[in-house]
Amino acid sequence: LAASGFMALAPDAIWPLGGYPSVDKYGAEADEKALGMQKQLDGAKIVEDFVAASEFLLKHANSTGKLGAVGFCFGGGMVNRLAVLVPQLAAGVPFYGAAPAVADVPKIKAALLLNFAETDPNINGRWPDYEAALKSNGTKYEAHVYPGTNHGFHNDTTPRFNEGAAKLAWQRTLEHFNK
Repeated sequence: LAASGFMALAPDAIWPLGGYPSVDKYGAEADEKALGMQKQLDGAKIVEDFVAASEFLLKHANSTGKLGAVGFCFGGGMVNRLAVLVPQLAAGVPFYGAAPAVADVPKIKAALLLNFAETDPNINGRWPDYEAALKSNGTKYEAHVYPGTNHGFHNDTTPRFNEGAAKLAWQRTLEHFNK
């Protein structure tokens, strides 16, 4: 994002436990190790930290006053949570992230670009109810399902990486933020 001209901050939820595990050391198991670490933390505190990061960016001297958020997997779910909790969020781009509670969808003011893997039954199973709530509340959103992909298709450190889908999704992400 910074290379594309945006002010960027990338909070690491598992920093208190040493940060995201090195792919060099843990290889394809890094995601599983990170998930185990994440489960050791207080979920409410993680959300609180990400809301604080949002507020930090909005108050930063270089801020334009517009806030966007992008996240992958857990981070995608966090983008959906921020859309509910941070009314100043202008644009959100969750990649295969857990949907917020349907009852919370009316709080979303951000324009959303939602990215889904074709093969991701857990996340995709939540989408119909989330989409119905977005539609009924008049929330601006665009959703894409990337054919031939699995959850984590944007992560180039795993065998699930799909270069074509990742490039297209990132192009759409930048276009969404530029709007």
